[in-house]
Amino acid sequence: MPTETDTPSARRWFGLIAVALGVALIVVDLTIVNVIVAPIIDDLGITSIEAQWIQESYAIVFAALLLLTGRLADLYGARRLFVIGLVIFGATSLLAAAAPNGAALIAARFLQGIGGAMILPTSLALVNAGFAGPARAKAFAIWGSTIGAAAAVGPLLGGWLADFSWRWAFGINIPLVLVVVAATLGFLPASSRVRGGVDLLGAALSMLGLGLLSFVLIEGRHYGWVHTIEPLVVGGVAWRGGPSPVLVAFLAAAGALALFWRRQRRLARTGGEPLLDVRLFEIPSFRNGNVVTIVVGVGEFGIIAVLPLWMQFTLGYTAFQTGLALAALAVGSFCASGASFSMTASAMTQVRLGLLLEAAGLGMLALVAATDTPWWAIVLALFVYGVGVGFATAQVTNVVLAEVPAERAGQGSGIQSAARELGSALGIAMLTTLFFGVLGAGLRDRLDTTPGADDLTDAVTASAGSAIPALASDPATAPVADAARAAMTSGLSVAAYACAGLLLLALATTASLRQRSATAPSEAVNQPAG
Repeated sequence: MPTETDTPSARRWFGLIAVALGVALIVVDLTIVNVIVAPIIDDLGITSIEAQWIQESYAIVFAALLLLTGRLADLYGARRLFVIGLVIFGATSLLAAAAPNGAALIAARFLQGIGGAMILPTSLALVNAGFAGPARAKAFAIWGSTIGAAAAVGPLLGGWLADFSWRWAFGINIPLVLVVVAATLGFLPASSRVRGGVDLLGAALSMLGLGLLSFVLIEGRHYGWVHTIEPLVVGGVAWRGGPSPVLVAFLAAAGALALFWRRQRRLARTGGEPLLDVRLFEIPSFRNGNVVTIVVGVGEFGIIAVLPLWMQFTLGYTAFQTGLALAALAVGSFCASGASFSMTASAMTQVRLGLLLEAAGLGMLALVAATDTPWWAIVLALFVYGVGVGFATAQVTNVVLAEVPAERAGQGSGIQSAARELGSALGIAMLTTLFFGVLGAGLRDRLDTTPGADDLTDAVTASAGSAIPALASDPATAPVADAARAAMTSGLSVAAYACAGLLLLALATTASLRQRSATAPSEAVNQPAG
């Protein structure tokens, strides 16, 4: 493992670029499907339920496997797991691109999630193990900026590729995977490994708990948080009425994760080989840093789930124009990465600066939001937000992993990745619920004296705003479309202010972080389990 005074070689920096590109692939795949789902429906003739599973299956499997793949990275080497994950991701991208029907595409997306879950935590472990001191801050700046940029580039790339064929959105992954695999093997040395095994029961409990919890956060608004409002159909079997499947899934997830935590504590105490070494949480920067990571995830990317809807159905942007506007976020993120190379500020200072800029950017967006907002105002707000993402996302990871011992880097990365994904899922769940709640209430108030106001409101909210253009094209319902645009704008403003508030909360939470200057972690944690 490099020391604080080591100067990374050019080969190591080229290896970092390969790692960053691998991470970009999986992040883009999380966002690109939102843009191409309409042509998929038209081409394959699938139902809305199948379309939903095409979007969500990848994210659910991805989150469920993060702790397991983190442990496997420690046992078998982060580079090896990273390359295997890339190969799986590339092969399943080919399956997705060639899918003849909805069922095949859903299966391919499930399998893609396995590859993605192997790539993210191992990329973190590779960066953490390959760099130290000031070089580590720069390395994480590149890694974190890639995540922020890729989240914004996904819709742009999807909108462009949809003009040719939705299949290219998956097919483009294949040559990129080949390049990243070759660069990884060529520039990164084989990773160190530790002896031990995998806690299979713990793995099953963690996958069940994290997978169900992801389902809850993603699907709560759709199926109902307590009572079933929409039937859940799986394999021809429908869940209708009574307690929501989301509520049942949440109770099952809570039970599974409680059992998982209890088992990991017992294994650590008795000298076993836990999947999650709970002694890592004795490191203050790791424990408190993961709390900050969750709060940042809640506030950071929730707005990306609703912003494209507002731009397309209120402002009339095309999918490509929406992606082009969101690219300002990516530009800001990369600008932050470049600026961090010449900064002498600590990682924690950069985290706080990033969170402040993110909140400022979202506050600007909320202030300028209107039914006729000019494009430059949106771009400016997103650029400021992107600069904040570039600082905060990268360096919070640096803070969390800085004192994690090398032999536990995979586990630490898996935990931090899981915290990030669950925070993002929680943020999307909260922000979409808030957005559509404000949209529905606002539209219903505006249509108070209009015949059929409830039906019109339900049509707009159920379609996520896509009914607005059709309403606007008919002179009889054009006033309804105007009211819907105004209500959707109110929803975006409230959501942006809420995200800004959550990011300021995350900023306040960083007060609990006190990074030590020493590089060696505590002896209790540094001792290998078993």
